[in-house]
Amino acid sequence: MSVSCSKKSQKKEMNLDYQKSKLIVASYKEQFRPQFHFSPQEKWMNDPNGLVYNKGVYHLFYQYYPEDIVWGPMHWGHAVSKDLITWEHKPIALFPDEHGLIFSGSAVVDVHDTSGFGTKENPPLVAIYTYHLMEGEKAGRNDFQTQGIAYSLDNGDTWTKYYKNPVIGNEGIKDFRDPKVFWHEESNQWILVLVAGDHVKLYSSDNLIDWNYLSDFGNDKGAHGGVWECPDLFKLAVEGTNEEKWVLLISINPGAPNGGSGTQYFIGDFDGKNFTVEHDDEKWFDYGADNYAGITYNNTPNKERIFIGWMSNWNYARNTPTEKWRSAMTLPREISLAKEGDLYYLKNNIVKPFDKYITNVVQKDSINLSEKFTLDNKNFNQTELKFRMNTDKDLKLEFKNTANETLEFELIPSKKEILIDRRKSGLMNFEERFADKTHKMPFSPSDKKIDIRIILDWSSIEIFIDEGKYVMTEQIFPTEYYSSLLISANNKTVLENFTFSKIKSIW
Repeated sequence: MSVSCSKKSQKKEMNLDYQKSKLIVASYKEQFRPQFHFSPQEKWMNDPNGLVYNKGVYHLFYQYYPEDIVWGPMHWGHAVSKDLITWEHKPIALFPDEHGLIFSGSAVVDVHDTSGFGTKENPPLVAIYTYHLMEGEKAGRNDFQTQGIAYSLDNGDTWTKYYKNPVIGNEGIKDFRDPKVFWHEESNQWILVLVAGDHVKLYSSDNLIDWNYLSDFGNDKGAHGGVWECPDLFKLAVEGTNEEKWVLLISINPGAPNGGSGTQYFIGDFDGKNFTVEHDDEKWFDYGADNYAGITYNNTPNKERIFIGWMSNWNYARNTPTEKWRSAMTLPREISLAKEGDLYYLKNNIVKPFDKYITNVVQKDSINLSEKFTLDNKNFNQTELKFRMNTDKDLKLEFKNTANETLEFELIPSKKEILIDRRKSGLMNFEERFADKTHKMPFSPSDKKIDIRIILDWSSIEIFIDEGKYVMTEQIFPTEYYSSLLISANNKTVLENFTFSKIKSIW
């Protein structure tokens, strides 16, 4: 009897899983729906939160409003993955409470159970996030953002909020949010970095509950065209050396090079109390218009520094032309640090597991561009292009469809710039700032040859040049798939090792 019931129960669960799977596959075919970028099943999403790896699973929490496709009272949505590419949707992790809405933050594995929330045999996941009390904001107060914590003993499936929240109060700073926490080996303590208006504040703790203020950074450094958000502080080795540097990521809105939202970074040192920077110039993580609020994973299995960003821009995020859901994440990227002469810079490239989703590869040893080269395909909006070329030649790629919509990418070494022009790429009239100008990135390669990788999904393009030194991420909304690619150049440019590939859907 018990065996029979068990089989019936298993069969019922399997049938429910099958029906759920069919529903997801059907729902992920809506117009503009990304096929290999994470997007919520429905409703509004923005910043990635709580990026942490634990027990074989990558967790992606995110800012989520489950009632509408425009921003509203924030929750933490939740998804998990074993390879960072294919995602399983999970129930909402954190809901608003009497302390406020649940804004952005991070999560850690408390390996030694310093918090006392778990045991050494079952270390807790601890989430650190910002409370945003709407009543305080509406009353005109400046202390309506505080920091709270919650813990999970079942690898993120359920969460318990700390009964003495908030753990960091607010003495009157209007924008006081987005805590990123990590364990600092050298000083044997937890470090928390958060933003306060247009600078950073650092704190330390032995137990993730009691926090001590350490220092400020950034009042006179970097870009200050808008509010600072979503900080991240971590150490990286310089490629090919034993040297290590600390990197601070800061999202800023507005004030990005191509308008609205963007992410700057600083390279320097951190001694357990103070972060110091070694350069005066502004450094930008991605010159495209649509990579914002990104942070990196804690506790990765091989200490990789893996980044995910929100693929949108506050200039038009609330108005993009989707109907069931709104927003997607960038593809996960591994960040590395390189040095050229006396200058340090970040590189970012798609994580290796993505390669398993590439299929139907067409290869050409070389393409001579003495005249325009045309490549036709029913759907360029789920593809990858890769090739190498000389850095002294201008290059232009034009993606077109039968609706006369065009997306253009140009590499112009003679002007030391890279361009993306989406002004005729598809739907644009939902917000005038979406397509008000061509977007530019400075370009000064040191080698005679560079590699170029272009990845298109239904509503995005991500471009990686010179091993990830030059990166641009942009949303697009073509009313039909691009079906033709025209490649042209000056001075008889030759494209080497050209590959054109399809990318499998993850849904």
